[in-house]
This record gives sequence, C-alpha cells and structure tokens, in this order.
Amino acid sequence: MSMLEYDFMRNAFAASAIVAIVAGLVGYFLVLRGQTFAGHALAHVGFTGATGAVLVGIAPLWGLVSLTVAAGIAMGAMGERLVQRDVAIGIVLALSLGLGLLFLHFFTAYATQATALLFGNVLAVDEGTVWTLLGLGIVSVVMLAVISRPLLFASLQPEVAEARGVSLRRYAVLFAAIVALATAECVQIVGVLLVFALMVGPAAAAQQLVDRIATGIFLSAGLALLEAWVGITLAYYTDWPSSFWITALSAGVYFVTVAWRAALARKGPERVGYA
Repeated sequence: MSMLEYDFMRNAFAASAIVAIVAGLVGYFLVLRGQTFAGHALAHVGFTGATGAVLVGIAPLWGLVSLTVAAGIAMGAMGERLVQRDVAIGIVLALSLGLGLLFLHFFTAYATQATALLFGNVLAVDEGTVWTLLGLGIVSVVMLAVISRPLLFASLQPEVAEARGVSLRRYAVLFAAIVALATAECVQIVGVLLVFALMVGPAAAAQQLVDRIATGIFLSAGLALLEAWVGITLAYYTDWPSSFWITALSAGVYFVTVAWRAALARKGPERVGYA
C-alpha cells in the first residue's frame, strides 16, 4: 500500500509541511540576527508549559504556545544588545528548566506524552492538530511579512535603523513572539530537544549557499520542507524515528553546504557569494 493511503501519514505530511515552511522562514531571520540560542531556550520553556498544562487538564499544545509566547516576549523586552539578550535568555531558560523538572516530577504517569514532547512524534498528529498548526502558521507568516523590512534594517544596521526612528526593542519583542510561535509548532514535529533541526539547520545551510536575502529566505523554507518530507518517508520505510531522520538530514545538508562554501573559498574569494 502507498504510505499516503493512511490517514496518519497524510496528517504527518501536512503538519510537517506547515511547520517546516514556518520554521524555514522564521529561522532565516533567527540565524541572521544571531539568536539561535533563543530558539533553543524557548523550546525548553515550551516543555514546561506543555507539562504544566497537562497537570491542570489543558491540552499540551495550548500550554506550550502560551508559555512560549510569553517567554519570547519577555526575552525580547529584557535585552536590546546581544550580551543583554544572552543574559535574559539564560535567566528565562534556567527558570523554565527548574519548573519543567518540578512538573516532570508529577508527570511520571504520562511518560509517553513526555517522550513525545521531548523528541517529537509527527506520526501521531491528528487532523485537528493539523488545522491548529495551520492557523498558528498563518499568524506567524503574516506577522513576519508585516515586520520583515524594518526587522531586516534593524538586524543588519541597528545603529542606523535606530537613528532613522526604528524602535529596536519593539521589533525585538515582535520577532521574539513570532519565534515563540514557530518554536511551539516545531516541538510538535521534532520535539523540544531537536528544534534546531528545523529552525536553524535549513536557515544556516541557505546562508552558506546564497547571499541574497530574499533567495535565502525561500531556500531556507524549501530545505526545511524537503528535509521534513524525506525524513518522514525514510521513517516509514525503515521504522526508525522520523525526528532522527529529520535531524540527520538537517545536519547532513548543513555540513555539505559548509564544505561546498569552503571549496569555493579555496578557488578564489570572488567565487564565494556569486549566487
């Protein structure tokens, strides 16, 4: 039988497509701004929100989204410069891990759900979750499109942008909220511990391949989508975890692009960035 004859496989491909595109688009700006640590921290915060939601009888996804967005906004508001952001992120991450440990202590009866949150299980996504992810994805992409131009200005030339009246703090907060939504979606596919696979890997690879920002953004989304779909297909035929395949593909593509860029650099500086 074709794998697409199964409902759970169709749901998996649909959910992974939504999440991969959002992660690729948002991840490009995340890498460009040097805030990859923020995505990692927000994923851990999301785990705390999801486990806490289960304890009070709420769907894990809504606890994941609400606490992740709140933490993202707090991170964006607490620090403008890179050093300040790192301190703010570290404080929020430490607090969230402490709370997560406490919630996990009471979460032992739901070990399977805890494992799914940590490592993801896209094959368990139902149709209702697909529609929820689609709604969150649309909100994330629309918000990113609205702030993309001033966000790029603030990311590439922060001093000039601030002199021109662009509020660095405002766009930091807005972008942090978008990253939080994207991170919450990624957790549904690859889990808390492997968010880098979809959020950072494709974006970093795209920046190795091309220097044009617009091309890089769409290439990042395309790579994320390809890695997600190929990973699910390999998981179906090998019976290995889909999160493993997606992570392996993400890392493999990135290392290949780094090697390719290095090879171009050895041939001459003018060859690098020609795309």
